[in-house]
Amino acid sequence: MRRSIIATTAALTTLGVTPAIAGSMSEPAVEPAPAPVMTPAPTPMGGEWTGFYAGGSLGYADATGTDAFDDSPTGMTYGAFAGYDYDFGSIVLGGELEISGFDVTEDTLGLDVDSVTRVKVRAGYDAGNALPYLTAGGAQLSTSGAVDDSDTGYFYGAGLDYRIGGTLRVGGEVLQHRFEDYAGSGIDVDATTIGARVAFEF
Repeated sequence: MRRSIIATTAALTTLGVTPAIAGSMSEPAVEPAPAPVMTPAPTPMGGEWTGFYAGGSLGYADATGTDAFDDSPTGMTYGAFAGYDYDFGSIVLGGELEISGFDVTEDTLGLDVDSVTRVKVRAGYDAGNALPYLTAGGAQLSTSGAVDDSDTGYFYGAGLDYRIGGTLRVGGEVLQHRFEDYAGSGIDVDATTIGARVAFEF
């Protein structure tokens, strides 16, 4: 009988404790997964200068020569140009063809400077909407009057293009030209040009 009472008590105790234990067990807490952190795409510091462009220029020229020149003739310049740039990131390389008409006359010799055709190589720095650059290349000078001929030389200089809106460029350029023994005349001709430029990209 004693064993029966002990067994019954143990059974009741077990039944009483079991629900308590079961009731005290809570469902494991499920923590929500952290929201993904969206990292914005890096914003490029420079602009995109790759592509073709074409436009016109208006400027001023100052020419000097050997002793045959008694003065330094000056006058207006005007022209058209077309080129292509490739943007490598911070460096922009390109080429350009430009034809410029000149309204410049050397009175002592009666020499008229008619035009200069330039084949340019350009190397610039991508500064966003600004593109400062250095340029150099070959040039062909054509004259009439005392020397009705043409000859080749070289030039070098610097310039700046600035983008306005999506496809319009404005800028300026300073070039130094050198023509040695022009057309076999024994005259060395130097010319400095300063020009304002406007171009459209396409």
